[in-house]
This record gives sequence, structure tokens and C-alpha cells, in this order.
Amino acid sequence: MTGGPDFVYEAQPMRVVLRAGAAVTATAGEAERLGLRRLLVVCGARGKDTAQAVADSLGPALAGLHDEARMHVPVEVADRAVEVALAAGADGCVAVGGGSAIGLGKAIALRTGLPLIAVPSTYAGSEMTPVWGLTEHGVKRTGRDRTVLPRSVVYDPELTLSLPVPLSVTSGINAIAHAVEALYAPDTSPIVSLMAREGVRAMAEALPDVAAGPASLDARGRALYGAWLCGSCLGATTMGLHHKLCHVLGGTFGLPHAETHTVVLPYALAYNSPAAPDAADAVARALGGAADAPTALWELAGRLGAPRSLAELGLAEADLTVAADQVTGQPYANPREVTAQGVLGVLRAAYEGAAPGAI
Repeated sequence: MTGGPDFVYEAQPMRVVLRAGAAVTATAGEAERLGLRRLLVVCGARGKDTAQAVADSLGPALAGLHDEARMHVPVEVADRAVEVALAAGADGCVAVGGGSAIGLGKAIALRTGLPLIAVPSTYAGSEMTPVWGLTEHGVKRTGRDRTVLPRSVVYDPELTLSLPVPLSVTSGINAIAHAVEALYAPDTSPIVSLMAREGVRAMAEALPDVAAGPASLDARGRALYGAWLCGSCLGATTMGLHHKLCHVLGGTFGLPHAETHTVVLPYALAYNSPAAPDAADAVARALGGAADAPTALWELAGRLGAPRSLAELGLAEADLTVAADQVTGQPYANPREVTAQGVLGVLRAAYEGAAPGAI
């Protein structure tokens, strides 16, 4: 057959529930549907109150609440959580919170094979991917395993009401980054492209409404809808330069995750646009018909008060060359050739924070 698109698309075997109040009204039902009788709820210390409400809703199916999730899932934290799950006789796990809690739930699933239910409270998108991460001796290892993919995801806009506006904005732009890179990924497909364009549109339209009315369940629900689509793109494709840059900046230099994605995205897209003009055009259309997608993303962050330079995030200028060397140290898929000079140009532009131009 000739003339048509060539692609492979594998649908994720997952059930998604999105509605206000679902965290406490639907989680127990999802567990019952999966045949689970003893569930360990995991969360971070800051999200314990929310997780306790979910735990209480499980009634006799609750095996315990474990609130020791930490960023980047240190291996000793994962070891402890696995011990707790086994000691409690859990036959499933419910992760309530942001990326740290869901990452810990994935670590338990990876080590034990226990089914995972995710109840996200941010727009990060980890719940839609088979990607796991563990940090040992300061080095983060990641991998893909279908075992860690949640069997059910419960999206509840009420859970995001307490997410501060600055973090809501950067978490949302982090989600947009997943969709942007999916549009030019080597393993993209027509379905992924549809999800990516709609995810960018939904999130970019929801975020100003979230910033203007943080208590709006409608705006928060639309942002979760966008996060779901963008996260699905992350789970279905291979990420490129943008995500590699953010991984190095976060893992090596300790920059905050969502804020780093927010700063880097316009410049990474400006670098890749000449080699992926159709993807850049699709992003521009999803952003309301903007003339230039990288500039539109930079302006969106600025309008919403988000950081727009790596200098604001605490990176030293001397770190740019070190970061560039790390980013170019290993091969990975990207529409434009990744060179040390090119990466340094992206990093320098992101460090300075001016409107993105040709890189």
C-alpha cells in the first residue's frame, strides 16, 4: 500500500474517570471493578489530608496509608514502601497526589506487580505513561514497563483547587511540552497528533481561566482534560531534545521540574521548528492561530506570571557548557541534529529569557 501515512499506534489499556468529587466517590468503585480488596494508599506529606479522604472512602478495603513519597523516588523510599505494601498484605495500590506520589506507586507496581490506581492532583501527566524512575546515589534511572501503567486513573478537579496558581501554570505548560514533542516524535501517529493538538488547545485555553479564577471547577476540569491528553502523548511517543534538556537541568542541577519545562519549551521548539515545520504549525494553530508557536508559548508563560529564564530558576551561567555536554553525550531521537553548539545556543537563550528567535 502506498500513498497513506505509515505508523504504529498502541492504545493504553486504561480506564479514565473525570468528574468533580470522583476522588472520594469513584475510587472505591474502580478498586471493586478491578477485584481489589486490600489497598495501600500512598502520598507525600503535603498531600496527606487529601489522601486521607480517599483512604476513608475505601472503607474496609483500606490496608493502610503511607505518606512518605518524595521527589524523584529515591530508591530507599521505594524499598520502604514495598515493605509496607507487603506487610499490609495489599493486593493493590492507590497513589494520590502529584508526580512524586504517582512515581512511588509505580515503583511499588514495578517491584511487586500490584495493580495501581492513580488519583492525580497536578497536571504533570505521569499517570498516563508506562515510564518509571528511581534515584540512587544522586543518579536517576528511568525505564518503560507496562506493569507500572495505572489500571484506572481518577481525575477530580476538586483535588486541584489547592494547587497554587503559579504551580498550576507551570504544571500545565509542562503538560503542553509533552504534546509539543509528540507532534514531531519519530513514533507519532495520526491519533497522537489529534490528542496533542487538542491537548495544547485545551490546556492553553484553561490556564488563563485557572489563573483568573483558581476556585473554578470548570477551568480546573478543562485543565485536567488537557493534562490527560498531553500525558497520553507522553506515554505513546519517544521524547526529544526538550525533555532531555529538562532531565539534565533537573537531575544534575536540581532545577524545579515544572518551572524548567516552562522556561525551556519555547527555545527547544524554536530550535526544532526548521526541521519540523508541520509540528510547529500545528502548535501555532492549537494556540489560537498564532503567527509563531515558540513566541506564543513564551508570551503565554509571561501573561500568566511564570518564570521565563533559567537564570530566574537559579542556574549559573557557568553551568550552561556542562549541561550542553551532558545533553549531547548520548544519542536520542530529535527532528534536528543535536550538536553541542546548537544545544548551547538553546540553553543560552533560555538562560537569558528573551523572546525566542532563530537558534
